[in-house]
Amino acid sequence: TATYVQNFSVASQENAPSGIVFNNDGTKMYILGDTGNDVNEYSLSTAFDVSTASYVQTFAVGSQETNPQGITFNNDGTKMYITGYSGDDVNEYSLSTAFDVSTASYVQRFLVSSQESIPRDITFNNDGTKMYVIGSSGDDVNEYSLSTAYDVSTSSYTQRFLVNSQETNPQGISFNNDGTMMF
Repeated sequence: TATYVQNFSVASQENAPSGIVFNNDGTKMYILGDTGNDVNEYSLSTAFDVSTASYVQTFAVGSQETNPQGITFNNDGTKMYITGYSGDDVNEYSLSTAFDVSTASYVQRFLVSSQESIPRDITFNNDGTKMYVIGSSGDDVNEYSLSTAYDVSTSSYTQRFLVNSQETNPQGISFNNDGTMMF
C-alpha cells in the first residue's frame, strides 16, 4: 500500500549514494557516499520528513573503506559501522557525541571476506549481540554472534541465509522492531 510522497536530492554532497540511515527520532539523516567515501549528515526539522532536510557536515571514511556500501549505528548513536567491498569488512567508529559524525573516530575492523567478498549492508539485532551482513557475491545474509554487544572484534560467524531465489544482487537489509520479519 506504499505510495510515493516526495524526494530530496543529495547531489550537492554525493552523486553515488550507497546507504541511508536515520537517528532514533528521525531528526537526523545520514547518506553514505561511494564517490566521496564519506558520511553526509543532514538535519530534519520535521522528523522523518526528507523535504525538511538540510546539510550539516561530512565525515570521511576513505582511509578505511573506498567503496562504502552500508551504514548503521548502535542504539544510542555512540558507535557507527560502515561496510564496503574494497576492504570486505565492517569498520567500527566511536562517536563522543551521539549521532554527531564530526565526533567519530575509527576504532577497529572485522573482516567478512571469508563469507562475503561484496558486502552491501549491515544491521544488528536490538541488543547488539547479533550482526547481519548482506552481500551480492554470495547472495546471502551472513549472521554473526558478538560476545560483547556492538564490539565487532568479538564477532564470530554463525550461519547464512540464501536469498538468491528472490534476489541475485541484494543491496540492503533491515528487520522489523521485534526481529520477526527481515526485509
